[in-house]
Amino acid sequence: MAFRLVTLNLNGIRSAASKGFVEWADKVGADCMGVQEIKAQAADVAGRFDTVAGMGGHFHFADKKGYSGVGLYTRKTPSDVIVGLGDADFDAEGRYVEARFDNARRKLSIISCYFPSGSSSEDRQQAKFVFLDTIYPRLLRLKEEREFILVGDVNIAHKEIDLKNWKSNQKNSGFLPEERNWMTRLLDEAGLVDVFRRLNPHAEQYTWWSNRGQAWAKNVGWRLDYHLATPALAAQAKAEHIYLAQRFSDHAPLTIDYDFTL
Repeated sequence: MAFRLVTLNLNGIRSAASKGFVEWADKVGADCMGVQEIKAQAADVAGRFDTVAGMGGHFHFADKKGYSGVGLYTRKTPSDVIVGLGDADFDAEGRYVEARFDNARRKLSIISCYFPSGSSSEDRQQAKFVFLDTIYPRLLRLKEEREFILVGDVNIAHKEIDLKNWKSNQKNSGFLPEERNWMTRLLDEAGLVDVFRRLNPHAEQYTWWSNRGQAWAKNVGWRLDYHLATPALAAQAKAEHIYLAQRFSDHAPLTIDYDFTL
């Protein structure tokens, strides 16, 4: 039996739905699906997106309308759902939802998370650094307590292989040395695993393309969407797929199959 886990930044759930996201989700066969940047409130989701592809949704909405927000769709009912990081500023932005699937054998979490972008202003870049400093110890503690996979838009391309034009982007948000060093620390010191990279070492594997110019047509992309897993779960990853046949947003869905069941 396999566990299929999908992540996708929707850039607006209503917009993505108008482009065929729900119909695609019906066919993909996911057991869990993390979505980010849903840009919706509870009233927008109710009766329309609270269930997708037979999976029940759990959400963290932003206070501000049309902004941020994350969801996690799960086929199996969680034993518990944690909404938010416990940080007032970032929780107001709707960035973290964690579903726990605990039993006598193990403690396991699936997390959908949307890291801030720093590209719009220096203030937002500084907020991004604060977010990285906030979530790092949280993930470290979580790793001591349970197995987990965090999926989401991390808004960081880790290495030169992870974006097309790395030379010209070294001073741009998403590829700053401090951001890349944070990711290296998360993988090397904290011991989490970039699951996609473990399965696929090849170049030109991107999940986001700017809407400017001909980025999509020319595959001038960035790999910003991740599965970050504890080692025992990462070791059970067996297949990855970036879905490029349709576009639901400026990001592509990333699917990874694992050799376990909830």
